[in-house]
Amino acid sequence: MRDGGRIAAAIDVLTDVLNRHQPVKSAARDWGKRARYAGSKDRAWVSGLVLDALRKRNSIAHAMGSDEPRALVLGALAHAWKWDIMRIDGAMDEDHAPSKLTLEERERLVMAPDVTAAPHVSGDYPEWMEPMMDRVFGEEKVVEAQAMAVRADVDIRVNTLKVDAEKASGPMRSASAEVSPLLKNAYHIPARDPSEREASLESIPAYSKGWVEVQDAGSQIAAAASNAKPGEQVLDYCAGGGGKTLAMAAMMEGKGQVHAYDIDGRRLSALIPRLKRSGAHNVQLVHPKEPEALEALKGQMDVVFVDAPCTGTGTWRRRPDAKWRLKDKQLAKRVEEQREILQVASAFVKPGGRLVYATCSFLIEEDEDRVSEFLAANDGFSELSAAEAAIASGLLTDEGAAAVKAGCKYGTSVRLTPRSAGTDGFFFSVMKRVR
Repeated sequence: MRDGGRIAAAIDVLTDVLNRHQPVKSAARDWGKRARYAGSKDRAWVSGLVLDALRKRNSIAHAMGSDEPRALVLGALAHAWKWDIMRIDGAMDEDHAPSKLTLEERERLVMAPDVTAAPHVSGDYPEWMEPMMDRVFGEEKVVEAQAMAVRADVDIRVNTLKVDAEKASGPMRSASAEVSPLLKNAYHIPARDPSEREASLESIPAYSKGWVEVQDAGSQIAAAASNAKPGEQVLDYCAGGGGKTLAMAAMMEGKGQVHAYDIDGRRLSALIPRLKRSGAHNVQLVHPKEPEALEALKGQMDVVFVDAPCTGTGTWRRRPDAKWRLKDKQLAKRVEEQREILQVASAFVKPGGRLVYATCSFLIEEDEDRVSEFLAANDGFSELSAAEAAIASGLLTDEGAAAVKAGCKYGTSVRLTPRSAGTDGFFFSVMKRVR
């Protein structure tokens, strides 16, 4: 496909996302079924343009004077991909391209960014979230939000149950991966040009052998804060896809037990092939249809890890469409779920054990507020330094240790953001059961 046809396809996909409220992956997949002639590079190009239009939706709409899909796609070419007007003009003259640029579109595409735009415009976040952005980031809200409106790196955790970081270095170099600046047993693939296909590790032998797993560095650091040790009993209460389950199993060197539980049994089933590939033999799945198995763990756990369901604001770089679907009612629902889950999960911690609460959200309402409320209602728990817990795991580099210390601004918990640490947005707190 030529660029003109790709631009037209991006407008079609974005129309489905905005008007039919489809996730980008679903809309792009549907377009791909209709466009059998499109190759993998074409699909990556179209998806990349749609995602960047969504990442910078407010600022592009402001610059273009319209939030229609055509305006957002054209604006993304100029403001996200840095195409000049001649290149855009040329693409619009090609076969299968959308109609040619109007005079107003041409004028707006060459205008400089409006430095007087409102914070939610410059920062590309929903306007209704203004009070929450103020509360967590203050005067830095715009620059923090702008760091969430760019493409993310691909982070990779080395599975030390099978190999060490040195042995994995060869396959990682072949995948254009670099040593992680934050973690000792990790690599990352820098974000590529937005028009190029993202790196896929699933096709390389090291992945199929279980040597490596794709996992955001922030998620790896949160798992490190559990400081799970060989021989301990650990409950991953909201195991989900199992990334932190596998990370903690590796930290424990295959000794002791990690009990992986999730209220959604289908998600646990999806973890089975990952377990087999990883070689983590110290993981036990606790299915929600077997409540007696979960009940038997009460008061027995050295570590209970609660990766609570949340709004996912920390993943805006990877899922920009979710940013615009988020509503205040959804936040309120998540807060109620977090309140209940944290209370229920705490019953599994034994005296002297640790309770780790984590979210992939940067909102205080889902983070510090939930921890403060829990501690106020449960005087048998006290908060520890989450930064020190993560550092004590021995998994962080000096730069990683500095990042978690810098993220410890509001007491003893840690908040990581794309701007502060180069990770997704993550929050974690560590509490000890004192009686």
